[in-house]
Amino acid sequence: MDELRVATELDTTQYIVIKIGEESYGINIAFVDNIVRMQHITRVPKVAPYLKGVINLRGIVVPVMSLRLKMGLEDDVITKATRIIILKLETQGTIGIIVDEVREVITLDSEHIEKVAQDSNKSNEHVNFVSAVGKTGDELVSLLDLNTVTLETE
Repeated sequence: MDELRVATELDTTQYIVIKIGEESYGINIAFVDNIVRMQHITRVPKVAPYLKGVINLRGIVVPVMSLRLKMGLEDDVITKATRIIILKLETQGTIGIIVDEVREVITLDSEHIEKVAQDSNKSNEHVNFVSAVGKTGDELVSLLDLNTVTLETE
């Protein structure tokens, strides 16, 4: 009976595992509103290069950003696996992010998550988008800090 109580007392969180290139990243499922297939994105002039434009999602205009460009990687290559994840955030509202692939949903408890040390001396161009690393089996999943990822920097 004590083992059951210990298992339920652990703080667990579900994450959607996405792929960007060869790397796996986790997004806290509490912030995910929807996952949609890639669709036509209407370009908006004079915005940061990582902002791809806007989409119409059931009558709501949603800004869409490239996670690859925001992280300083090469531009998106659209495939059948490419998805737009619609996030609902407290500070930025609703925003879509383009990811290469959505893999699975995992549940991590607090003992399988290790925080990443933040360097307060880093300049804006070296912002750390990863808040922690989760261990699931043999695999490590970098857990994204969505507030940092979606923050307007330019």
